[in-house]
Amino acid sequence: MNIPTEHNLLLREYGRSTYELVQKLHDVEDRDERTRRAQQIIQLMLRLQPALREQQDVQQKLWNHLYIMAGENLDVDAPVTMQGISQQGPPARVPYPTHTPKLKTYGRGVELMIAKAVSMDDDTEREQATITIGRTMKFLYRAHNKENAKDVTILKHLKELSGGKLTLDPEQVETQNLFELASSGRPAPFIVPQPRNDRSDRSDRSDRRSTSSNNNNRRDKQQRRGRKGRQEPQQPPQ
Repeated sequence: MNIPTEHNLLLREYGRSTYELVQKLHDVEDRDERTRRAQQIIQLMLRLQPALREQQDVQQKLWNHLYIMAGENLDVDAPVTMQGISQQGPPARVPYPTHTPKLKTYGRGVELMIAKAVSMDDDTEREQATITIGRTMKFLYRAHNKENAKDVTILKHLKELSGGKLTLDPEQVETQNLFELASSGRPAPFIVPQPRNDRSDRSDRSDRRSTSSNNNNRRDKQQRRGRKGRQEPQQPPQ
């Protein structure tokens, strides 16, 4: 079977069997029957690619794929307007970023966060945003340089990237660990071992001994009662 090159991607998604079912639609003369079979193939394609359910235009994509596999020549009652590759046109060009980050360690995202924080009017919100940005910068610095970063270094880079508009007190940052994440920089809880109470241990051992002895005495009494209740067989007179 000669399969067009542009159908290779669709074959990988739905398989050769689905492609053959689509080709057989051209042999169905009755239009209603052809539409019914096309709808069944659409359901099959959705089962083969369940991830399409999460997309908003799932019906449009499925019917487009069906139309393309049919050679862009399919006369059925579709719920959407089917479009082929020639009708869709080339995909839109993806714009590549042209702005190079000033400090590649932090990337463009941190620069956008700094610009947003600088535009804040409320001083409290700007300070909280600055602390959050500092934590992010310290995390990225560790991941990029494989070493720990000093708070003064992060403050220096933060001031440089913000043009001196975002500043914090270095002593306050170091004292309160403002640039440390909540899940890091915190020591593990130390459990103080409790001293052993010798008196309580001795009392526990004595209680266990007394309980054991009481059980033994009770068992002995039950055995003696059982022996008393049994009568010895009488000997016949001589």
